[in-house]
Amino acid sequence: MVAVNPCAAFSVKHSSGPRAEARLRGHGVDPVMLQAADYQSLERAVDFHVEAGIDALVVVGGDGMVNLGANALAGSGVPLGIVPSGTGNDVARTLGLPRHGPEAAVDRLMAALASPPRYMDLGLVAQAGGSKYFAAVLSVGFDAVVNERANRWTWPRGRSRYVGAMLRELATFRPVSYRLAVDGQGRRDVEAMMISVANGTSLGGGMRITPDARCDDGLLDLFVVSRLTRLGLLAVFPKVFSGRHTGHRSVHIQRVSSVSLEAPEASGAVGYADGERVGRLPCVVTVAPAAMQVLA
Repeated sequence: MVAVNPCAAFSVKHSSGPRAEARLRGHGVDPVMLQAADYQSLERAVDFHVEAGIDALVVVGGDGMVNLGANALAGSGVPLGIVPSGTGNDVARTLGLPRHGPEAAVDRLMAALASPPRYMDLGLVAQAGGSKYFAAVLSVGFDAVVNERANRWTWPRGRSRYVGAMLRELATFRPVSYRLAVDGQGRRDVEAMMISVANGTSLGGGMRITPDARCDDGLLDLFVVSRLTRLGLLAVFPKVFSGRHTGHRSVHIQRVSSVSLEAPEASGAVGYADGERVGRLPCVVTVAPAAMQVLA
């Protein structure tokens, strides 16, 4: 079954769904194409088909579509194939998938069908209203408010939209006082610009916040940027795209199994996972080892 991003018609990559379908047919596959008017309708339709029984799910879109697939397939044993055609495509980066054309992506997932199964970990974020899986990164703080702004913009596309939103937020952003508990240890307070819990290497379309992260090691990478001046943050930011920021004194990375995150209600701290809004803190993030099979 192939699920296509319902917003694709408004994207420069709106042809990715039909091109992926044509390539699959060229491989002798007769796929069921699943589209819907909006993301929520597509999510319900995917859940229905997965429960009814499918051989594999291929998602055409960005990290939001991978997130949809992860939440539909976690623990099911049904493999996920990814045809990257979104803004960030950070899960595809982590998995080493082709990101420059649906044909190459389909060829890769078809080759994976003939190879031993590959599994990846997922993160699970739990809040008062329930829980949800993520495949790449959950972020709070500066990155999350940048995401809030970038998601309201329709232009520019790709990394430029994220960078532009970052520059706008930089003028007014203040560090937030968080309370963390890592791997069940005692809580500690930290004043931070940004906190991420990463299963993959990057966010925001190639910002390599945790360049050494692995999505199949049974752990998550906790990324904390402690208090910085605006100029300090602006100086560190360009290094994130090459991964050279990790030596900065305000950047801290550690491997963890679980993280509890709290923040004062007045801070308005909100979390984003795979570029999708998950809501206000507090939350608890844990790793779900080898939770999903991927065609990669």
